[in-house]
Amino acid sequence: MFRKSPLLCAATVLILLGVQACGPLSFVLGAGAATGIAAYQERGVDGVARDLRTSSQVFDLFARTDHLLLTNIGVEVYEGRVLLTGQVETETMRAEAVRLAWTANGTLDVLNEIHVTQLGGILDTAHDVWITAQLSTRLTFDKRVFAINYAIETVGGIVYLIGIAQNQDELDRVINQARAIPYVLHIINHVRIKDPLSSPPASAVQPTKGVLN
Repeated sequence: MFRKSPLLCAATVLILLGVQACGPLSFVLGAGAATGIAAYQERGVDGVARDLRTSSQVFDLFARTDHLLLTNIGVEVYEGRVLLTGQVETETMRAEAVRLAWTANGTLDVLNEIHVTQLGGILDTAHDVWITAQLSTRLTFDKRVFAINYAIETVGGIVYLIGIAQNQDELDRVINQARAIPYVLHIINHVRIKDPLSSPPASAVQPTKGVLN
């Protein structure tokens, strides 16, 4: 069981608002607090800094190539693994986003979760934001989850998880927390387990109860 520290309480603010430690809120908390929060993560201050540089470069590449990539695709970077989420209209756009992500300094892997659709407007952004906020809150106040080690993206009711779990039991708890939230359709798990020998690995795709694949 993990105890919440004052720094983790500060991290709660960052998690609930959906910003990273180096975002605008860091000017309010101060560079020292932001650095302290990063130090509590498994990847450490240097790891957080590297991932932030990589994500910034990916966003910059998207902006200079096609503004639709910037507006339609979400980017999370954790331990050099670049998670791409969202939807685009063509396979060419998806391929271009993946290609650009691979060219960013620090990219070790690209997790392509971009969907191709020409329907447009099918995503319920309000519900997605609400789901992410709900899950972030639940994890933050769950004493058995080290919430600061997780990043969450929600697109079209699908929750994408990336980060580091202390063990399989913690990861199962995170997945169950996500499954219990209304409007969640699936959970896609890209979380690395720190102690993978604790129990068998979880499935990469976790459908919610009563929802068909």
